[in-house]
Amino acid sequence: MLPNTPLHSSARRRHLHSLRGRVGLWLVAGLSVLAGMTDAIGLLATGDFVSFMSGNTTRLAVALGDGDLPGVLRLSLAVLCFVLGNAAGVILARWFQHRAAPLLGVVTALLLFAGFYPQPEVGFVAAILAMGMLNAVVEQVNGLPIGLTYVTGALSRFGRGLGRWLLGERPQGWRVQLVPWTGMLIGAALGAFIEQRLGLAAMAVAAGLASILALAALFIPHRWQRTFMPR
Repeated sequence: MLPNTPLHSSARRRHLHSLRGRVGLWLVAGLSVLAGMTDAIGLLATGDFVSFMSGNTTRLAVALGDGDLPGVLRLSLAVLCFVLGNAAGVILARWFQHRAAPLLGVVTALLLFAGFYPQPEVGFVAAILAMGMLNAVVEQVNGLPIGLTYVTGALSRFGRGLGRWLLGERPQGWRVQLVPWTGMLIGAALGAFIEQRLGLAAMAVAAGLASILALAALFIPHRWQRTFMPR
């Protein structure tokens, strides 16, 4: 068979599609470990979530019901900073021409700042902004939606896929939703272990992981990164 036949080209496209998916999922796994690690460190060091805004929203509602004004202000700020971090992530992704490495470089800098700034409250804000930005690194892999700093959606998509599979259907991509959940679980366990020994300075370890992921992203073809990141 000649290399330039339509059949050969189709097989090559399928191979590249599969390879891009595997690379994307490995990146998702690493980013989810980073998110879980950062969230656990922030929770143990400050008492509030860094990326789990569903939890912070529930706690905000409880603080409102209890008339806890300091809690309302603190948690409102956390939710606002997470939203702004997501917005900044999309803007930076466009500015960096959909390249993950420089965006992860910004995340690294924010986490280093969070770990060493003398006022934990300020460092907490920096970590939340970093986690918001992290969501712009991978938004989808081969058309499958991916959440990095939250896993409720991933578990929900996995459960719905499981239900369809039990009904005899063959849904696509539902098993991969366990990748971010598993990554976050492992990362949170590592973050808790490190925080018990270093306190908020454990954010520097998270920053180290972010820098490793930034270096790894340099080896991912740019055209693949464009499909992963928000458009």
